[in-house]
Amino acid sequence: MAGLRLGPLLRHLDPQGSATVWVEADRPCTARVRCADGTTGRAPTFQIAGHHYALVPLAGLTPGTATAYEVLLDEQPVWPPPHSRFPPSTIHVPAPGAALRVTFGSCRRAPDATATDALDALAADLAADPGAERPDVLLLLGDQVYADSVSAGTRRWLAARRDLREAPGAEVAEYEEYTRLYYESWLDPEVRWLLSTVPSCHLFDDHDVIDDWNTSAAWLAEMRATPWWQERLVSGLMTYWVHQHLGNLSPAELAADPLYAAVRGTPDGTEALRSFAAWAGADPAAARWSYVRDIGRTRILMVDSRAARVLDEGRRAMLDEGEERWLRAQLPGPGACDHLLIGTSLPWLLPPLIHDAEVWNAALCAGSRGARWARVGERLRRRADLEHWAAFPGSFAFLTELITRAGSGPGAPATVSVLSGDVHHAYVAEPFWPISGPQPTAAVRQLTCSPIHNSVPAPVRAGFRLGWSRVGLALGHALARHGGVVRPLFEWRRAGGPWFGNQLMTLTLQGRSARLRLDQARRSRRPRGGPVRLTTVMDRPITPEATPGSIHRAETRH
Repeated sequence: MAGLRLGPLLRHLDPQGSATVWVEADRPCTARVRCADGTTGRAPTFQIAGHHYALVPLAGLTPGTATAYEVLLDEQPVWPPPHSRFPPSTIHVPAPGAALRVTFGSCRRAPDATATDALDALAADLAADPGAERPDVLLLLGDQVYADSVSAGTRRWLAARRDLREAPGAEVAEYEEYTRLYYESWLDPEVRWLLSTVPSCHLFDDHDVIDDWNTSAAWLAEMRATPWWQERLVSGLMTYWVHQHLGNLSPAELAADPLYAAVRGTPDGTEALRSFAAWAGADPAAARWSYVRDIGRTRILMVDSRAARVLDEGRRAMLDEGEERWLRAQLPGPGACDHLLIGTSLPWLLPPLIHDAEVWNAALCAGSRGARWARVGERLRRRADLEHWAAFPGSFAFLTELITRAGSGPGAPATVSVLSGDVHHAYVAEPFWPISGPQPTAAVRQLTCSPIHNSVPAPVRAGFRLGWSRVGLALGHALARHGGVVRPLFEWRRAGGPWFGNQLMTLTLQGRSARLRLDQARRSRRPRGGPVRLTTVMDRPITPEATPGSIHRAETRH
């Protein structure tokens, strides 16, 4: 009898009543999802590297309703598990015109029983009160697994498979080892139940493959010279496609996807997927990992800021030309939506000192102060992780121009929010434009939230605080002058934060209003060692009015 190995994950869900549910079984079978309201869907498993997966489509769910569901493999019930301490997994279909709650964050390392985990805490809160406000969608903005920094348990498991004295050492090397990371992360009981009942949209970031993935052409050349990198990259993209990317797509998009058809149309789809992953790893234009979701009057644009990079020093870009054209085409027309959310793992607006350091570094690496400084710049770029949007000045300008255009003129959305993670703290940044230039009518914000579950050493906290300070602002200006950086055409303020801790942000969108909340996972002190729950540390509306705080000027191009 087939058993459930991983999942279920409720993935795509739209207000029109379609959904997908992802599962992994322990052998070939037919997966069926059966809802209490009579809705049902089924799909045969497909095979990748000896693993058996299914993405079950559902259609005909009623907007404004909630229905419990169960999973059957070859008609034998496998979910929910017997004697579960959690409520039934339920699909909540948003009602037309209802408030939309979008919860987001990034950077979740393997579970640690001694630490707080924001997803565990969210699950505990929802399980304790099934009638409580719950996210309508969960955006996971990168680093769902850490392929380059594994837990002690995974290290022991790897050591039993191969000699860790040989590269890549105690890091994952191939597909089977990647699957271990997903089991470790998604079989956590609280997270498993949470992902079964709250729809999720995913993006990768560097640790899903390796730290500093695609930082520079020199970095990539060094990786390609190693004997293990090709298998690491191909396996990382394969597992991401299976575990995360497929669920980002709607049933209609899945039906039109030639790779999905090829993988499902053969007894073993491994080679078809491997060929695709090798092609995608070699050519940033070969695959599109970005995607768009429309939920009522909200458009969510999820933008890949890792695999679509152009790394040649003379034409460095966060996005290749095809990706830029696609992103331009996804901007909503006048009156098309009330809110535009741009999800990208790396922040658009950084703390001022970090922004200026990245622009300065990009200028050095491009040769603004000669070959010796270019070599110094490359070393600094890797050591300090100077690789965000600011480190690609042309792409920073492109994204700024897109945001300005999307938020301007009659029929513009009420808000344009850039949702990001990566930098292991949370903050709100508010840009504004000079009076002489085009003035967006939308409330534009950079909303950054990370980590979901990770540690932030005290020196790193001090560095981020310095990055937002007046001293940091002055240091950044000095770096920009040294690099000969052209300055400045628009400014931004820190409108909230920095906040440190394991945390999640939630945007509540109702009509043309928006409210932002930050919740941190904290362990109850009474009784000592009590349960981990979410504690709200910030809750306020997003408005276009200026907010006092630090001001930074940023370069851009027209």
